[in-house]
Amino acid sequence: MPPQTGRVAVITGSNTGIGYQVARVLAARHATVVLACRDVTKAEAAADRIHTGSPLASVTVVHLDLASLGSIRAAANSLNDAYEHIDLLINNAGLMMPPHRQTEDGFELQFGVNHLGPFALTGLLLGRMLGTRGSRVVTVSSLMHHQGRLDLGNLPFEHGYRRSAAYGRSKLANLLFTYELQRRLAAAGARTEALAAHPGYAHTELSRNLPAPLRLGSLAVQPVVAQSAAMGALPILRAATDPDARGGEYYGPRGRTGLRGYPERAWPSARARDVDLQRRLWAESERLTGVSYPL
Repeated sequence: MPPQTGRVAVITGSNTGIGYQVARVLAARHATVVLACRDVTKAEAAADRIHTGSPLASVTVVHLDLASLGSIRAAANSLNDAYEHIDLLINNAGLMMPPHRQTEDGFELQFGVNHLGPFALTGLLLGRMLGTRGSRVVTVSSLMHHQGRLDLGNLPFEHGYRRSAAYGRSKLANLLFTYELQRRLAAAGARTEALAAHPGYAHTELSRNLPAPLRLGSLAVQPVVAQSAAMGALPILRAATDPDARGGEYYGPRGRTGLRGYPERAWPSARARDVDLQRRLWAESERLTGVSYPL
């Protein structure tokens, strides 16, 4: 990884798991790192751990609850006031298979936190990125996007809700968003690029919302089958810092399954490449969040 001196990196959900590992590595390579997290106390403890390993690291914390458009706007205002430029925005935070609930603004929780929240945050911070050469938006998807089906007429998912289906569609939305954002950035001649990554099967706390039988099973299997959070962070780090990476690329662990290993180019589903669906999701996301992009 090249030195990251002088670069400002905002990482959502970075107090634990993959997000923490991404923050730790970027801080060690001398980036100014912002931990954008819902739980400020845990984020401050994570910042202390990073400082222990890298005493000269520049790490700050900002409160961000992706289930609240009000919190997203407040966090964006704070970041826009604090930094003249933002080089990396890593949309890492997410939920996996909670029971059916709604965000503060009435969105189905997984779609709201995993897609609409990052969509709104990116749009509100993009003004600090567009003039910055080499700036990147990296959004974290999942292998489960291959199972995702996105019905824009049933976004509330109030009837027939299935946790895995809701998760898959939110991760599909992450890729649809990335490709549409990259197309718009390129058309505008912007210096910013949009990329995506997935961690494969990594041993993290993300499975805490699984139903109890699945959660217990995963805890028994994960140490044997899954790779570490540090390994799961590598595709995100490559998308964020590899000088040869380009906008619109998608990274994940190498190999046929994509579950574990060092990062290389990954291949999205055909649905993720559906240009019409990308455009329709973008329009609906703007309508629901009230956020328009400065492009």
